[in-house]
Amino acid sequence: MARAGLTAERVTEAAAELADAVGFENITVSALARSFGVKDASLYSHVRNLQDLRERVALLSAGELADHIAAAVAGRAGKDAMIAFANAYREYALAHPGRYAATQIQLEPAALAALAKKSTAYARNVELTHAMLRAYRLTEPDLTDAGRLLRSAFHGYITLEANGGFSHSRDVQTSWERALDALHLLLEQWPSEPSRHAAEEEGI
Repeated sequence: MARAGLTAERVTEAAAELADAVGFENITVSALARSFGVKDASLYSHVRNLQDLRERVALLSAGELADHIAAAVAGRAGKDAMIAFANAYREYALAHPGRYAATQIQLEPAALAALAKKSTAYARNVELTHAMLRAYRLTEPDLTDAGRLLRSAFHGYITLEANGGFSHSRDVQTSWERALDALHLLLEQWPSEPSRHAAEEEGI
């Protein structure tokens, strides 16, 4: 691939493709430079270092994930929205394992500030989660607690599935659908924060 026309965006997109192919933790500036047919130094005009490159891939991927989820949940509410959200999350993670792994890294505030135009991708994912959960009549801090539960459940299931961790003959898709049914029931019966505190005070 010719050196001419390289931009930070093209380099980031190529890095995301490389992450899907070899794993996010395995992307390097050298490997990426080889894919463009250039020397490592040519890429440092567009990214500062490997950490900067990985942060850019994380932000790109977070934006893609938010777009995928937003399209899936549009016009839906309640259980339909939660299932659409979960399925979109799983579809993206399984189709783009390297990109998905990138969305799981913790970014420093300075990194988000340096890439302010794209940093809203993380906020959008939180907003989409909270918008979906508000249909269950949840407010803070329950929104955060429920969001963390869903993320943990989705991530755990997807990680085990991707790594071949489900050896039982039970169909994996059927188990996923049953798990979503259970999560919906849990969200409908979510104990409010004041109720929990009251129970603790009463010694229940």
